[in-house]
Amino acid sequence: MSRAASLRPRRPAARGEQFDPHVPGIQYGALDGLVGYAIRRAQIVIYEDFLAALSPWDITPQRFSAMTLIAANPNLKLTDLARILGIARSGAVQLVNQLQALGYVERQDVQHDKRAYSLAMTAEGDVVLAQITQAVQAHDARISQQLSAADKQRLISLLGKLGA
Repeated sequence: MSRAASLRPRRPAARGEQFDPHVPGIQYGALDGLVGYAIRRAQIVIYEDFLAALSPWDITPQRFSAMTLIAANPNLKLTDLARILGIARSGAVQLVNQLQALGYVERQDVQHDKRAYSLAMTAEGDVVLAQITQAVQAHDARISQQLSAADKQRLISLLGKLGA
């Protein structure tokens, strides 16, 4: 692979291409009956819209989730954040480092445990999180506009069952 090809964006939308979750004229065979395949195809469309909606802030779904959890849970520890997000502690360290570099999150000493840090939003992080949350809510309304309120709640419930 050439250096120029390796520098090309990997996501179709980043290359100006449109992802089609079901290409006309293509037979999908057993894939059409698989729950996981349907979820993955929907996830690609949703993820691309999410990234476009949050591009002004350079925020990924994982960064948004971490910021939301840190803001809602004062004194959250890094190990707890990793457990909640279902990622390795090293991944949580990297995630918090990124948010700290952006100026949105800070580590604070824990009084009763000199080995641990609690996580807190910065003043800038609070302001930006409010803006990002509005953008995410608009994104969510856009991607779920074909669902009634009852359908949306049912889908969230069904996906919760799959994740349990």
